[in-house]
Amino acid sequence: MKILYGTGNKGKVEAIKNIIKTHGFEVELYTIKDIGFNKEIIEDGETFEDNSLIKAEAIRNFCIENNINDKIIITDDAGLCVDKLNGQPGVYTGRYAGEHPTQEENLNKLLNNMKEYEKIEERTCKFVCVLTAILPNGEKIVSRGECKGYIALKPGKLGGLTYGPVFIPNGFKKPMGDMDEKEYASVHNHRDLAMNELFTKFKQLGY
Repeated sequence: MKILYGTGNKGKVEAIKNIIKTHGFEVELYTIKDIGFNKEIIEDGETFEDNSLIKAEAIRNFCIENNINDKIIITDDAGLCVDKLNGQPGVYTGRYAGEHPTQEENLNKLLNNMKEYEKIEERTCKFVCVLTAILPNGEKIVSRGECKGYIALKPGKLGGLTYGPVFIPNGFKKPMGDMDEKEYASVHNHRDLAMNELFTKFKQLGY
């Protein structure tokens, strides 16, 4: 089984390696760096599903052009959806405060937009990850994972996941950014959930 994961992010690569190990697959794992893909992809979809598919099809077209036809292509799109903000930032999670914003700018905009909602039950939200896989025969498989929680009144420790300093997962009393490694690992991560679902679907297809 050969998988081409459409990322250059080391953290995402480690995450998929762990899921592969958990499911007992024998996989040759490649990233876009391994195939020389460096084209800019315009993610202008309205949903995570849209953007994940846009990425997958762009990489698929590159593979066809370069006679790479034996790999399962996997891409993702992920973000934060806040209920009281009608699902925002959503697909604009990374650029909520404009093009190339700092972590602090994104957090400040989010907290400012949430300032009228002071009760925990008004600050519910979820991290969402959508994965799209395109099989060598062109068949598409989609999976989705969600991690629910609520927005803190003020940010914790900066760094790491953009909204980690303000995202408090259900069942916890502190944001992800303030958790130690063991605590963080115990949170059901949206990307891990989506990957588990995807690899379960691979098994059903006989991989």
